[in-house]
Amino acid sequence: MAEARPLLVTLYLAVSRLAAPLYRLVHLVRCRAGKDDPARGNEKWGRSAIDRPAGPVIWIHAASVGETNSVLPLIEALSYRGVFVVLTTVTRTSAELAAARLPDRALHQFVPFDSPGFVRAFLDHWRPDMAMTVESEIWPGVFVAIHERQIPFILINGRMSDRSFKGWSRLRAAAAYLFGCLDIALAQTPADAERLKTLGCRDVICPGNLKFDARPKEADHTQVDRLRAAIGARPVWLAALTHPGEEEIVLRAHRTLLDRLPDCLLILVPRHPVRADAIEETIEAQGYSLARRSRKELPEAETQVYLGDTLGEMALFYRLAPIAFLGGSYADVGGHNPLEAASFGAAILSGPNVANAHAIYKSLWAGEAAKRVDDPAMLAEAVLALQTGDEERERQVAQAAEIVESGRGALKQTLEYLEPLVARAVRPSGDGVAG
Repeated sequence: MAEARPLLVTLYLAVSRLAAPLYRLVHLVRCRAGKDDPARGNEKWGRSAIDRPAGPVIWIHAASVGETNSVLPLIEALSYRGVFVVLTTVTRTSAELAAARLPDRALHQFVPFDSPGFVRAFLDHWRPDMAMTVESEIWPGVFVAIHERQIPFILINGRMSDRSFKGWSRLRAAAAYLFGCLDIALAQTPADAERLKTLGCRDVICPGNLKFDARPKEADHTQVDRLRAAIGARPVWLAALTHPGEEEIVLRAHRTLLDRLPDCLLILVPRHPVRADAIEETIEAQGYSLARRSRKELPEAETQVYLGDTLGEMALFYRLAPIAFLGGSYADVGGHNPLEAASFGAAILSGPNVANAHAIYKSLWAGEAAKRVDDPAMLAEAVLALQTGDEERERQVAQAAEIVESGRGALKQTLEYLEPLVARAVRPSGDGVAG
């Protein structure tokens, strides 16, 4: 890429360099909010207590839990081929997921803040032979540094929402320069591919969405049986991955449901368990009886809300509830991936704000495999219809399972595209990629 760096990109790098001290304050605030790990703060500055392993290293960056889940099979395949993978993420929840599920030839680090000095320190330490970024993680400091070091750079499972596309389109020169830093972009859908190409990606391929190939971790069967015994024959519904403002919507819906189904149990699982104390106050202020998973409490006969305030147990909650409302879809955060819920056999409800997984939701809605509830006031009616309509619920679940199965195959195609690129990238370090 021979064109000069646009002024806007140069200004961003200059400001982010000057803002380095502020990032330390941001880290402190995030630690106090439970979002960063204070024991691993050096990783945010690009420093690591772990030595770089010998041989080829690939750096893969994924934002959070959903993106991490989607690339775990890819990481396993790369490590099987003799490559060591350094996975970086932003959130503590994804770090805990990585610690539990990464293969032996892979490790987790927190991604450094996007300031030139921190990114330089990270690259100096790990010296990756190739870099990959997942979905929509577009960080100018990282992109420029990787390009200037001539490290092969690939966008994996690339996604570009309408909103993001419109935003980047207003910054045409900067977008063309940054997206031109990518050697290849592997897009989720043809629409994503077209947007990425328009923004400046030079080589765009559409192998499909890796999230269809992700195999969610199964629930602990002992815990499933224990909780099922405690719940008994009560009707149950799940509000999963909720954000601020959505708990109030869900609790209002549950009040309506209790008028019709007096023994109904709501399992409420916030996206960020660190908010559990505040959510407990909201639940109790509305007069509900409560039990909390983090206290190892079981739902008793009088329990109306079971607060699932633990990490890594979504499979457990999906197994317990035949109906799941997926949060982030009334709040302005873009929704969450519905494939895990579908894989565990939950009938899916959502609000309209699902830009983060719009293509998946679109296929589910079109196939009548999930229901979109535009008006939060109608959530209770939607839950009740599925609670009392066994045949419709079972049809919806079966249709979702078919859509999930038909969507598989992106991992195989992605690996086929990556194989020669990875082999060329790691050959200078002497090990290459085993066939």
